Amino acid sequence: MAVKSEEISAQIVQTPIWHFHKHFQNGDEGEPTRRKLLEAAFEEIHHMGFQAASLSRILKRTGVTKGAFYHYFPSKKDVGYAVIEEIIRLAVIEFWIKPLQKGNPIDAMIAILAESGQRMTLEDIRLGCPLANLSQEMSPVDEDFRERIEALYSEWRTGLKDALKKGQRLKQVKTEIDCEATAIMLIASLEGCLSAAKNAQSRSMLHKCGDSLVHVLNNMRA
Repeated sequence: MAVKSEEISAQIVQTPIWHFHKHFQNGDEGEPTRRKLLEAAFEEIHHMGFQAASLSRILKRTGVTKGAFYHYFPSKKDVGYAVIEEIIRLAVIEFWIKPLQKGNPIDAMIAILAESGQRMTLEDIRLGCPLANLSQEMSPVDEDFRERIEALYSEWRTGLKDALKKGQRLKQVKTEIDCEATAIMLIASLEGCLSAAKNAQSRSMLHKCGDSLVHVLNNMRA
């Protein structure tokens, strides 16, 4: 997020960062109808929230029959679970975890923040993080959703913790840092930045918050 701080121009054409499902595939190539439904469900849930998401709009967008939908997803909840486990999880792994597994984890994290800041449009900011949105909406009211969301956050925290520990062994990260606590703090801070920018609908706020995260990361260098 640590890039230019001016407000985004309406004329800028950019692929929204939350459209990661168009870039990361999960092995559904043999089931194109299922994949089409899953991608449409993700878009519907991200724009409307899970509880307000409309099966009718998903079917209209995809041209798939209701019978075909229920062939792949027995209920609306099942497609919601699949969105978390197959679309959002894959994006977290590919964008936020895998890059940390090579080289200096602090450099990698700063590069991820910079890339996300460059790619994020005002529409992305307005919609907010899809994982955080579902956490805020569904965790208080549905235990099955909460467990799946927490499993993904736990996987993300573990990936960051392991990268920081590896950095300590390679003398890239200060040894006095508690890697588990730091991973919790960094992910919570990142989601907080996105939430604050979403409410303010401000790209500038997002970048200022990102700059502060970069400062924190640089102070962790050995």
